[in-house]
Amino acid sequence: MCGLFGFVNLESPALSPAEIDAGRRALDTLIHRGPDQHSDYIHGNVYMGHRRLSILDLSEEGRQPMIAADQKTVITVNGEIYNFKSIRATLGENLFRSQSDSEVMLHGYRAYGLATLLEKMDGMYAGVIFDARQHHLHFVRDRAGIKPLLYARIGPYFIWASELKAITEFARALDISLREDNTALYDFLTYRYIPGAKTLYKNVYNLEPASTLTLDLTDGQMQILKYWSLQATNTPIDHDKAAEKLRALILESVQEQMVSDVPVGFFLSGGMDSSILVSQAAKTRGDLSTFSIGYDHKAHDETRFAQMVATRFKTQHHTEILSGADAENLIPMILNWYDQPFGDNSALPTYHVSRFARKNATVALSGDGGDELFGGYRWYKRFAQFQNLQKPLRALGGFPRFTLAHLTGGLAHKLALRAELLSHTDPLELYALLIDGLPPSLTQAQRHELEIPHDYDTLWHFRRFYRADLPARKRMQFVDFHTFLPDDILTKVDRVSMAVSLEARVPFLSRKIIEFAFSLPEDFLYKNGALKGGLKYAFKDELPPEIITRPKKGFSIPLHIWKGAEANNRRFQESVYAHYCSNIKNRLTKPNK
Repeated sequence: MCGLFGFVNLESPALSPAEIDAGRRALDTLIHRGPDQHSDYIHGNVYMGHRRLSILDLSEEGRQPMIAADQKTVITVNGEIYNFKSIRATLGENLFRSQSDSEVMLHGYRAYGLATLLEKMDGMYAGVIFDARQHHLHFVRDRAGIKPLLYARIGPYFIWASELKAITEFARALDISLREDNTALYDFLTYRYIPGAKTLYKNVYNLEPASTLTLDLTDGQMQILKYWSLQATNTPIDHDKAAEKLRALILESVQEQMVSDVPVGFFLSGGMDSSILVSQAAKTRGDLSTFSIGYDHKAHDETRFAQMVATRFKTQHHTEILSGADAENLIPMILNWYDQPFGDNSALPTYHVSRFARKNATVALSGDGGDELFGGYRWYKRFAQFQNLQKPLRALGGFPRFTLAHLTGGLAHKLALRAELLSHTDPLELYALLIDGLPPSLTQAQRHELEIPHDYDTLWHFRRFYRADLPARKRMQFVDFHTFLPDDILTKVDRVSMAVSLEARVPFLSRKIIEFAFSLPEDFLYKNGALKGGLKYAFKDELPPEIITRPKKGFSIPLHIWKGAEANNRRFQESVYAHYCSNIKNRLTKPNK
């Protein structure tokens, strides 16, 4: 796991000392992502910097940027290529100077070209390839969007980085103004994160998952392509055979992702996903370390379930309990971790379990992705239920619109919420409400303040991935895989784990598991009418029955207990927005010019 930063001055043949100094200052903002080694490469008008968290091959041979023998190809990589051993064997061991997985990208690109290399690779990665022969820079991001890669076009500069703070520091060092994108800030109110390719700033973007960007250094033209797309079907399948294949794929992925030259641990919440990973790892390793976070309020605390799994598989288990005091400065911490508004309060326990695990491990395996692949969120069932309830209403021409502004408090609030959900016959409006996004009816003041056009479609990001041909629950899984998973869940884990220099790996998001999961029919995914019914069926004989049968509980903090009964996800989201606007905004950017 590492931090990347680089830039090109497209209007100059060579970089000035001031530009190089600005690049190094920007790279230094990413020291938390790579505290072990750092280096940079300068060639004409190209600067490539790298900060390394050493995981495989801890020697100087693993240092990046990595340069081909003829000096014509240079790479920087953040992440891990899980099947690097098989690719390396095919390429030939004689090519390699290190035991690092990253070197596969260098020689694989030279041997196969970009498209074939990406087809062969599986892992979590963001990478940059400088090809001096073709005068191209290539940027790549993994299929699920586990590792981040941002880019910007500002004045004569094309800039890239692992985190937004490096780009803002580079701009600050060279006295460049960044202009805020008000539509991105308004989108935050709907999604609880800034979605898709957008960031807080105009001309600064996220490279989206499964994408490549190629920059032609001769004319500054760039091309963005998708190199992989997820195929979702609902084909009938034998349930026993599906369960058997699922167990084999998860075991293979866990074993593959435990490869490391530094200590490896497991986040263990006591839920299905993390428990499955520990159960599979225990088949080949007997010295597992597991880490859990609990809360000082027993009704919200799940550590007893984590301990149950740890006892079953004889792990060295570690637990830490959080209290309301740990959340006192949560919003300023979030704005520091994410460099822009982010509304998922489970960043707090994720940060603390990462910090806690880092005392004993440099790598931790996490169960993220299991809910999106195997149907674990309650809103999937609720969406299908409301869609069915709305069928007669749609036939009658709809239902009068209600909003939460009309009725508040206790039973009245619940009735208003149910009426509002029924009244939203646009499936994506319904979905946005089910996941606690703020509806347009409650954001009129912000729309006016940010000067957002009245015809602005707040659901544009969801619409890109809505597949009406899929069954209702799987339809929303498909949307979540492309939106909520990369933009919220994986972003959350990457930033807070890297804040403490911990590499978080996600075995459920191997390519084989992703593609298999989305080929499974709903009658398997929700077997016996249960969330994750198929996953529970596959592992019913491998986990304690209490883990299989217990209802899902999210990883969010007990805000209503710590902050009072009125605290909830929507209020937290509004607080993040208000805090950003009142306290942070003027310090992050220069005034717009």
